[in-house]
Amino acid sequence: MEQAAAYPKSCMAPCLQTVAVLLPGVVRVGALRVPVFGVFAAVGLVGALWLSQRTAKAAGVDADKLWDAGMVAVIASLVVSRVLLIAMDPRAFMTYPLLVLSLPSLTYGGIALTGVLVWLWLRWKKLPMLRVMDAWAPCAMVLWAALSLGHFVEGTDAGMPTKLPWGVVTAGDTVLGKVHPVQMYALVVAVVLGVVLLKMLMNARPAGMVASVALITGGVASFGLGMLRQPVESIGSSWLDPAQWVAIVAVVVGAMIFVASPMSQSRDMGHPNSSSQSIAAQQKEFD
Repeated sequence: MEQAAAYPKSCMAPCLQTVAVLLPGVVRVGALRVPVFGVFAAVGLVGALWLSQRTAKAAGVDADKLWDAGMVAVIASLVVSRVLLIAMDPRAFMTYPLLVLSLPSLTYGGIALTGVLVWLWLRWKKLPMLRVMDAWAPCAMVLWAALSLGHFVEGTDAGMPTKLPWGVVTAGDTVLGKVHPVQMYALVVAVVLGVVLLKMLMNARPAGMVASVALITGGVASFGLGMLRQPVESIGSSWLDPAQWVAIVAVVVGAMIFVASPMSQSRDMGHPNSSSQSIAAQQKEFD
């Protein structure tokens, strides 16, 4: 509240700019400092896990097992990220263990390794891979929305300069001026896509169809948003940011799932029951 009083009313007119200015990356509660992004990430994870209990039934997956799979994914991401961080500089960890462990360390390599571990766990529990991906697709949109809002409030992952009236000034920036609120663009995409995926999931769909739409649409949107986002340092002379490469991979994987989807088989066969038969065959294949 003291920070809000320090700013004139003229600076608090645009809603988006107000939030970006008044809420820095850390909330101070006495001597305690709570990272804003961490709060939003935690809320997003809880929301995604909660929603997974609703989507499990629609996807034909046991809700308890899907909850366990979600917890495995969360724990694996935390453990893998810390292990990779320690492996990168073991001497720093030996000198400042608590400081190193408190650093944000979720990388694309860590996410990929976490995905492999979750895949192995799903295979061990004999859960249908495509059905699990369908159930998780709307949940991923909840997490994406929460992380996007966290980035906006924290002032990270900001956009390129713009003259559009809804441009915002990133907290602490004195050079670029107004930039695209690309985090809020991502938030809108995640919410809209999440609603669409939920509606798709509530209707009978072949295994993997919801996941393929999520990967293709989300990948295209993420790639496009990357064009409006401030570039990050890439390895070598790469033309694209790491997030854009991930988006391309997502689109390719989604297209592969879509092509292999039983829906194409049901179209060719033209029989009203062919879709359910092919779904059962697909589930048996991935069990």
